[in-house]
Amino acid sequence: MKERATIVCRQHDKILLVTRGRSRWSLPGGTIRRSESPIEAARRELTEETALGVDDFMFLFEFGGLTKRHHVFLVDLPHHLTPAASNEISRCRWIRPSHVSNVVTSVPTREIVRLLISHKNVTIVLPAVDLGTETVASVQTTV
Repeated sequence: MKERATIVCRQHDKILLVTRGRSRWSLPGGTIRRSESPIEAARRELTEETALGVDDFMFLFEFGGLTKRHHVFLVDLPHHLTPAASNEISRCRWIRPSHVSNVVTSVPTREIVRLLISHKNVTIVLPAVDLGTETVASVQTTV
């Protein structure tokens, strides 16, 4: 199973979706390289796809798809930062999480956002996860 870093970028009450040309909308992210941790991949992918250099990532949970395991991170973007489509990404779009079901998205994107909405204002307790230099035992989600 391939490992993927997936990032939920939040600004105000919206989350960021990206697309490659005419493909489906998805959360930013990509494959974790052999030599990097999930959080390192999240930082690299967010910079590559949106030109956003952000360091304040919070690990949320792992989501298992059919062929990929998503290591899902949350980033709260300051209001002055604006994503710019970069590399293989052709467009960026802000959307309210409750409206994700109204756009054509990847199945993992739709399910990850659904999980976030269903756990709004709830603490998700996870087993300790080693993220290289960081270990996360529980997180607070408010989407």
